[in-house]
Amino acid sequence: MARFLAGVAAALVILVGGGAVLLLRGGLSARPPPSGFEVALARKVRLLAMPSRARDQRNPLAASERILTEGRAHFADHCASCHGNDGSGRTDLGKNLYPRAPDLRAPATQDLTDGELFYVIENGIRFTGMPAWGGAAKPEESWKLVHFVRHLPRLTDAERADMERLNPRSPEEWRELEDEEQFLRGGEPPPREQGGHHH
Repeated sequence: MARFLAGVAAALVILVGGGAVLLLRGGLSARPPPSGFEVALARKVRLLAMPSRARDQRNPLAASERILTEGRAHFADHCASCHGNDGSGRTDLGKNLYPRAPDLRAPATQDLTDGELFYVIENGIRFTGMPAWGGAAKPEESWKLVHFVRHLPRLTDAERADMERLNPRSPEEWRELEDEEQFLRGGEPPPREQGGHHH
């Protein structure tokens, strides 16, 4: 017991000391990328905080074309704004989170167990931009996403194009698409208001 308490105390000293160094290095700004120490520490804490029974869960859904298609559609609608359709995390939102949205195709994600992926999708990760998506939805949706995350390294151009049509759009983007379709059918697009503010 004394050894355990000494380990906890040492971990707390490291965390407090590391936190002080980080504050001195960049303050509370989310602009600089996380240091290697922060990344390693966050991964270790995530592993320790996740119940072992959750890590050991196996995906109850068998992989199939239908499951992948449904997981892909769900990902395009709910996840791609941060992670990108290709899972790279290279979106305006994903690149500006702290820590950055991870590249889901990389070993750091692909080496997680199915249970770990499911747990993260369902429960989120504190102090990051990853929300908890579980609860309201059926767990089957999260298991479909686990299959799709596993598929991301092999995503085809056709699948990516299909996802683009499923991505959420602003009202302005919908109007632009409608105008483009009308123009391609030989019609004239409606006149645009001048002086609008765009981001």
